[in-house]
Amino acid sequence: MAKKVVATLKTATGKDWAKVIRAVKSEKTGAYTFREEMVPVDKVQEYISTGVK
Repeated sequence: MAKKVVATLKTATGKDWAKVIRAVKSEKTGAYTFREEMVPVDKVQEYISTGVK
């Protein structure tokens, strides 16, 4: 089932952002978790290539 888009993202400035979902492996258990963040569209490739901060 799809989630509704947040109302603030429906504005013209909302199109400048992208939701990035990454899989992050836990050092303790070895299990993967997913981290979601809103990133400016022009910074997506930079965010993906760097580690999680």
